[in-house]
Amino acid sequence: MKATRKHNLIATTLAAALAVTSAYAQTPAPGESPTPGFNNKIPESILTPDTVPTSIGTLNFVDGVPTADSARRVYDNLDSLRGVEVFLNFIPAASLESMRAGAASLGATQSNQAIIFDQLMDSNPLFLTGNTDTVYCMAMLDLQVDGPTVVEIPPGSGPGTVNDAFFRFVVDMGAPGPDKGKGGKYLILPPGYKGAVPSGYFVAHSRSYVNWLILRGFLVDGKPDQASRMFREGLKVYPLAKAHDRPPMQFINGSRKPFNTIHANTFEFYKEVDHVIQKEPVDFIDPELRGLAASIGIKKGQPFAPDERMTKILTDAVAVGNGTARAISFRSREPRNALYPNSQWQNLFGAADYQFLDSEGTAGRNLDARTLFYYGYTVNTPAMILKIVGKGSQYGVIFADTDGNPFDGGRNYQLHIPPDVPAKDFWSVVLYDTQTRSELQTSQPFPSRNNKRDKLIVNADGSVDLYFGPNAPAGKEANWVATVPNKGWFAILRLYGALEPWFDKTWRPGEIEEVQ
Repeated sequence: MKATRKHNLIATTLAAALAVTSAYAQTPAPGESPTPGFNNKIPESILTPDTVPTSIGTLNFVDGVPTADSARRVYDNLDSLRGVEVFLNFIPAASLESMRAGAASLGATQSNQAIIFDQLMDSNPLFLTGNTDTVYCMAMLDLQVDGPTVVEIPPGSGPGTVNDAFFRFVVDMGAPGPDKGKGGKYLILPPGYKGAVPSGYFVAHSRSYVNWLILRGFLVDGKPDQASRMFREGLKVYPLAKAHDRPPMQFINGSRKPFNTIHANTFEFYKEVDHVIQKEPVDFIDPELRGLAASIGIKKGQPFAPDERMTKILTDAVAVGNGTARAISFRSREPRNALYPNSQWQNLFGAADYQFLDSEGTAGRNLDARTLFYYGYTVNTPAMILKIVGKGSQYGVIFADTDGNPFDGGRNYQLHIPPDVPAKDFWSVVLYDTQTRSELQTSQPFPSRNNKRDKLIVNADGSVDLYFGPNAPAGKEANWVATVPNKGWFAILRLYGALEPWFDKTWRPGEIEEVQ
């Protein structure tokens, strides 16, 4: 009896609630009329009119359902948006893939085949903002082919780094690395490695198979010979499995040779990305990025074969993406990029850390900062942004004169470098081409000035004035860097072994001013 009463009470309560709800749904609020086609007033914010003007044209709907033409229009736009986003998000992967292809073009196809710039990097190679001041030695690792790979670096090596196939930091070497400039053996482990790890190595785990090793050697008495010999005699790269029968190193001189290491800014870009996706393990990037690439047809294990419609859309999308990257690079709208107040000098990483995390990660990943860095620069390491006094390297980049105008290769400019530059190892200024983001190709093989390599004219107070233009100012040839009429350029100031006045900004370079 009690159970029956309980059930009846529940049924009566539900019926009453439904009656109230039904009455409320059919009764508009006081003073309001029902929206046509509905029982009550529907907020306009959730309705879609039959005709909606947009930036991609007028969209037409039938009671909220897009017409066939409007559906086609928005899908074209969606594919275009995704194509642009793939370009902006996958610049790191395409850039490192192009580095691999460039090395292969010189014959470096195995990890024991290193490219070394015995006579420094001149302006012949197309290489994102490479320097003219240190001896580069680089190799491509393939952990899928070789498994765990050993890198032995010699004592005295300058800053070195390993980056993975998405140009992410893996490990530092040399002065900023765990060997602290004393040399040592590094062991780079492949993704998902579960085997035994022997002792006696500095161990690093990579999320990808392909990795880029880049080492720098310092000039001695302004010459590269000693650094070149150090790497040729002391660098060893080999599979751990062949530690007792390691293949001999082969060195390929990259100086004075034209070759390309820069990703495409055309439809070819997507093919570069596809090559990386096919090569690397599925989880070397997160599902969000994998899904973005898949949305335009780049999927692991499947051929990238867009039809005529998609090819046309992606060809346009890469053009828009490239234009966007160039705006972010050369005409930044981020005020936090400035190194100093009221200055054109900027930092390379934008308003983020080496992982491009903004505001200590609370603002997530700063996507524009990531685009800014990878579109113009290489080598991702904390040593380029952290305060490590007397070690590593620090940078300032400048794209415009004091009036905010991009540099014109047909005009003349002057840069004042105050005395006591806070650089333990050296400082330099290198000019780059705005098209290629590589060293500016002029009558000078090295478009730069370096305080250790060049015999600069020094002012009485210890300061130095540098000059940039198509012709050298009379008597200032030693401090002049040539430019080319009708060609844009930008400059990077490097300080290796930066000291405290750089970090606390009590020392700062002058602005680059146009002179007659």
